[in-house]
Amino acid sequence: MPQPKPKKKMGRPKLPNGAAKGRVVTLRLNPSDLKMIESAAKASKLTVSEWIRQTASAAAGVTEK
Repeated sequence: MPQPKPKKKMGRPKLPNGAAKGRVVTLRLNPSDLKMIESAAKASKLTVSEWIRQTASAAAGVTEK
């Protein structure tokens, strides 16, 4: 009797080494600050996360990789 094939794992496949962002930072904002950040991100044609990353890196003096 042939053995059944093992089932594939469900969910998102793992990213290659070094491709993951790393840590998640939780941030609380009041509604007016959030609206301001969302507007700035939209004007820059970036997601809120991308905009925050770029703005924080620029403020810290970090140059791109």
